[in-house]
Amino acid sequence: MVTTIDILYKGQLRCEAVHNPSKQKVETDAPVDNHGKGQRFSPTDLVATGLGACFLTMMGIAAEQKGVSLKGAKAYVEKHMSSESPRKIVKLVVHVDMPAGITFHWRGLLEAVARECPVSKSINPDIEVDLQFNYPD
Repeated sequence: MVTTIDILYKGQLRCEAVHNPSKQKVETDAPVDNHGKGQRFSPTDLVATGLGACFLTMMGIAAEQKGVSLKGAKAYVEKHMSSESPRKIVKLVVHVDMPAGITFHWRGLLEAVARECPVSKSINPDIEVDLQFNYPD
């Protein structure tokens, strides 16, 4: 499968990306610590966001196939950047808050599915990914 995305540099360290299949737009901005205004997601923020969303999406697919509701699950992502040059993501910590009612029987399956998500498999192995799950019950 091929998906195309058009990206236009708008000046002042901002870009506009258009997801061609849906025509949805996302604007990016450089972070404050890298000459930008930090008023939008940075490109590395989108990598971190993609990872958290991929975890939830893959678990959602598996949950729906098994008749389990993941509605209300949330992912919180911490993106840690290198302090030296070149700037790069060095660590992503993802906390997934699961909704109540996920039985012990399904937890292992859902966690395994998350760990195999396409974004996770696409991230450079030098980036540490710390995935943690929290269950309220």
